Amino acid sequence: MDQRVKSPRTVSLLSYWTVRYFIILCLGFVVIAIAAIYWARDTTMDSRIRTAGLLGQEVADRVTTSSGQINVPPNLDAIIQNRLRFFNIDEGTCLIITDNTGKLMFSRPAITEKQMYNKLSDDLTTARDANFMAINTPIDNSSNKQIGQVSILQSKKSLTYSPNELMFIFILLAVLILSGWLTLYLLSRKLSRPLGGVAEAAQQICAGNYDVKLNIHTREKEIQELVSSFEEMAQRLKHLEEWRALSLAGVTHELKTPVTSIKGLMMAVRDDVVSGEEAREFVDIALKESGRLERMVSDLLDYNALTAGSVEVRRDRLDLRLLIREVAYQWQLTHEINELNIELNLPEEPMYTMGDSLRIQQIIVNLLNNGLQASDQSQPIHFSITMYAEDGMLHVEVSDNGSGVTPEDQSHIFERFYRGEKKKRNVRGLGLGLTYSQLLARAQGGDLSLRRSSPAGSTFALQLPR
Repeated sequence: MDQRVKSPRTVSLLSYWTVRYFIILCLGFVVIAIAAIYWARDTTMDSRIRTAGLLGQEVADRVTTSSGQINVPPNLDAIIQNRLRFFNIDEGTCLIITDNTGKLMFSRPAITEKQMYNKLSDDLTTARDANFMAINTPIDNSSNKQIGQVSILQSKKSLTYSPNELMFIFILLAVLILSGWLTLYLLSRKLSRPLGGVAEAAQQICAGNYDVKLNIHTREKEIQELVSSFEEMAQRLKHLEEWRALSLAGVTHELKTPVTSIKGLMMAVRDDVVSGEEAREFVDIALKESGRLERMVSDLLDYNALTAGSVEVRRDRLDLRLLIREVAYQWQLTHEINELNIELNLPEEPMYTMGDSLRIQQIIVNLLNNGLQASDQSQPIHFSITMYAEDGMLHVEVSDNGSGVTPEDQSHIFERFYRGEKKKRNVRGLGLGLTYSQLLARAQGGDLSLRRSSPAGSTFALQLPR
């Protein structure tokens, strides 16, 4: 049965962020609108109560005579109607004028005294209907004695806001929501374009095309940094791919050369092309070539094992001074070369470090082998190993009197599979010795570096923690 894993359903950045933030924006606007409505209602109510109070005060002034009596002018109804229109007060508002005994003197619209008491409480101060509010203004004579009262009955709904104001608020809210949506849409579209270009370039890289150019220029710092970093990554991948192809070709060539040489030598011996002393010489050459091949394969296996993390590096407390003396002695015994001298400049007292004696031996031996390969066989070979402590580290400097490292090669000698032109011509190898040695030193908390180099020789420095 064919069971395929379904990929998760995806949406474009433009639609996802636009919809997401649009919903958040709408909720925010709704909350703001509700708060604004309540604030406007309270503000509007206070304002209209004060307006009704001003109308009541004007009516009280117009119905008061100089003799201190209440006299309703005949045109009061027209004046009130004009003021209601001017102050934008609901036409259904009821205005009542009473004297100090509670007698009805005037009303608009016209009502009976019984109807008045149905609308107002017995003391004429509050409305009996909870949906209405009474705004009372006293009528005073010239002696500031109350002779009556102007009561204005208004519905609480009309005191808050009118239908026109509600319509304005909703229209304003709709405009804000549409403006916010448009802003988010344009912003998301602006951000999605460069990201879409980066995604398309990534697909080209997956297809093996590393020559991608992102002609994207944006004012957003983060997006521009992303585009620049992606272009740098593409160029780096291109260089790494070129380097991988060259390294693979170089490794293949270096491994194939001794195999071809061994095969030719053995075929010559088998087919009796050479015999006697010459045949034995061919066999010796084949053995040397097989030894070189074995060392190259061993270097490659050791490097791969260390980079994969499958090589165990011990952390033992050991006397580095004694270890170096022993390594130098054993290495000199295995190289029976005339005029080979190793000078040891070691301190008298023990120098302890935390490391792996076997791995330290590998590093020192590799440095000595490299120095031997760079030496001139026509002159005495001299090595100097100096050890000292500084800044909480133990320093071991291995110096030789070889041909040195050229200035153009000095910054690359620790790169894997790198071999200078001079070394390619003189010595077979994979270019992993120094890389592997540096990894071993760093695995023990130290480092390996080239201290100095010239045509008179080179000095490598190994640092290990105390």
